[in-house]
Amino acid sequence: MPRSSQSSLFVVSGPSGVGKTTLVKGLLAADPLLARSVSTTTRPARSGEANGRDYSFVDRAEFERMKAQELIEWAEVHGELYGTPRAFVEKQLAAGRDVVLNIDIQGGDQVKRTFPAAVMIFILPPALASLGERLRGRGDVSADELEVRLTNARAEIGASSRYDYLVVNDDLGRAGAELAAIVTAERCRRDRKTAEFISKLTR
Repeated sequence: MPRSSQSSLFVVSGPSGVGKTTLVKGLLAADPLLARSVSTTTRPARSGEANGRDYSFVDRAEFERMKAQELIEWAEVHGELYGTPRAFVEKQLAAGRDVVLNIDIQGGDQVKRTFPAAVMIFILPPALASLGERLRGRGDVSADELEVRLTNARAEIGASSRYDYLVVNDDLGRAGAELAAIVTAERCRRDRKTAEFISKLTR
């Protein structure tokens, strides 16, 4: 995958209902230097979601066609397919812009294999009980589906050891600040700062 030595790929994962989408939206709103990749999915749009803004909504046949070459990663989650378009991510990284992906752990593993330098961030709930309350509060899952999601959440939390950073979302403001601090810390890494300095000297 082409990239500039001055760009970073941030992967944000966590169980359904943990608040990762809200945290990523807050991060993007506060940091104009970050680009968000819009995921492609086969699931129906929820109330208030717009095609091309929240997700790119496609049917299963189109998604299957895209899997071969057009997606960096893809995964089946709760019976629906999700994937990250390759062209957008590669273009942003090559231009030296940081990119954030809001994807599940299956996709995160694929990205890490393709892009070993990716910065992996996992969002944890303060407790499994609070995660169940958040999912029930959304009102878009049945009792059976809720149990499936909580079972999946236990497995996903167990896989968080593969991630570089853990952020507990017990307070949205604090969790958002920690997420932003991770991005800042990565931008201050020695190898990146050295590349930026050399770039300025050679202009």
